[in-house]
Amino acid sequence: MEPAAEQSRSGVAQTGVIDFFAHDTRADELLLAMFEARPWDDSDLQLFQLQEKFNAYVSFLLDGELAEAHPELTGKNARIELRCATMPEGRALDLLSAIHDQLALQEIRLEVIAGNEGGGCDGDCSCH
Repeated sequence: MEPAAEQSRSGVAQTGVIDFFAHDTRADELLLAMFEARPWDDSDLQLFQLQEKFNAYVSFLLDGELAEAHPELTGKNARIELRCATMPEGRALDLLSAIHDQLALQEIRLEVIAGNEGGGCDGDCSCH
């Protein structure tokens, strides 16, 4: 993967920041990842921040920001990953299910990666 942009302040609580953005050259798709180090507490604040974070990511992909910043990547398939310490449950899982369905309508894939799934997180990353 070729990193395109990365922010030092990241996480679901930073709703206006794209935590990680890259072009996955193997799959020829865009990868946008967001990180949630906090445990899922079903709080209104955490759910609001999660929803706002997804809104920012989708806006970046669909409202012209991607095309303006990286015209060479326009039209590529996209995947959004939520990388979190533990698997969401309760209202967070319900919200993610609804987000998944809405993203599918835009042909954007959503993956939730909890703990060390996917092999990329060893405790030294920004999601811990």
